[in-house]
This record gives sequence, structure tokens and C-alpha cells, in this order.
Amino acid sequence: MSEIAQNLESILQRIIRACVASERLPSLVQLVAVSKTFSSRDVQDAINAGQACFGESKLQEAETKIGELVSDLDWHFIGRVQRNKVRKILPLFSTIHAVDSLRLAEYMNGVAQELGLIPKIFLQVDQAGEITKGGFRHEEMKDAMPFLMKLKHLKIIGLMSIPPAVDSPEEARPWFRQLRELRDQLEARFSVSLPSLSMGMSGDFEVAIEEGATHVRVGSSIFGKRSYRVEGELGR
Repeated sequence: MSEIAQNLESILQRIIRACVASERLPSLVQLVAVSKTFSSRDVQDAINAGQACFGESKLQEAETKIGELVSDLDWHFIGRVQRNKVRKILPLFSTIHAVDSLRLAEYMNGVAQELGLIPKIFLQVDQAGEITKGGFRHEEMKDAMPFLMKLKHLKIIGLMSIPPAVDSPEEARPWFRQLRELRDQLEARFSVSLPSLSMGMSGDFEVAIEEGATHVRVGSSIFGKRSYRVEGELGR
């Protein structure tokens, strides 16, 4: 068994334990293996071990991997989305994790309509007002929701966020809980279904699961340490 396969098995077992501890079904949590900066060979090791869902943040890098690997994988785009790349991103990825503005959502909806696609999207929430991270502020989200609900070529499945950097996973718990509570408020206020929460990375995904995460973005704990930091990092 390869090191990547061993790491993957360890992460899956930790996901199961976190679900059991929080009385949730493991089948309700999807592991997005963040393969950005890693080679197609590394991804193939994970595929051989049974992983089928992968996250990428750079279009050019992702295009190469998607072209080299089997076609029945579930690719998620987890990076910041540039408007001029939307037309290329949508046909390649089933799910977009970082739609961070109404302007981007409206543009993406128009492109999706032209392409005959209905991508699944997460709305990114800016919880702490950090300049380096995009996203809707809480009140902006509530104001934008009626307009977002009219975008018929986007399937809005939930919210995503990256908490501020903390020293321990437990310190991230209030941020994860806050995102879940915002989701619950939006569902109640607008009678909309937002079943998914994309939150939690290598250092804190277990706490995120305990607070309701349905998608965890884990990379370095599966593939190993990256040789450099990726700008706008949305999964580790």
C-alpha cells in the first residue's frame, strides 16, 4: 500500500470517528481530496485507494490532470474564481466552492445558461472580515439571498468558509458553528434548502464535522506537505 493510500485510509477512519462522536452518518460527509500542486501520479495513487472526489484551485493545472486521468471522477473547484475563466471552469467541475459575490454568481449563471449546465455551488462567507479572503459578509448574504434564489442555472447547495488562523482545532469551533447557524437562519428566513457546508481542512476537519460539515477539504494530510504555499488557499 502506498503512503498516500495509507494516509487516505487514516483520514477516512478519522472522519468516521468524528461522525460517530457527533451522532452523524459518515455517508453524509464527503472528503474532497485537495490535489492542487500534486502530480497526476499522486492523484492516481488516491484513485487506486478508492478516492473519487478531488479539489483543484488552478485551472491550467487542473485541465492537465483531468485530461490525464479517468473520466468518472468528481472534480471540485476550490480556488477563487476569476470571471474570465468561468467559461472554462464550468464544464470541468461539478461543484464550485467559492462563489464570493453576487456579481460573480450572476455572471456564472449567464455562462451556465449558455453552456446548458447547472453547476452546484457554495456561497463563500467572509466571517471575520479578513482582507485576504473573499466572500459575503453576514448581512450581505441575507440581502443577496432573494436575488441569488432567482439564478435558475446555479444549484446553490450551501455555504463555505475558511476560519481565521488559530492555534488549535477547538479554537475554530465557534467559526464553524457560526456558519451552520447562518445557514439555518437563511433556510428559515427564505424557505430555501441549503443542505451542505464546506468547512474544515487538514488541521481541523474533525471539529468541522462535529459542527455540521458535509464537505471537508483535506490535502496535505493525504498527499504530504506542499513545496510552496498557494495564494488564496481554500483547502489544505
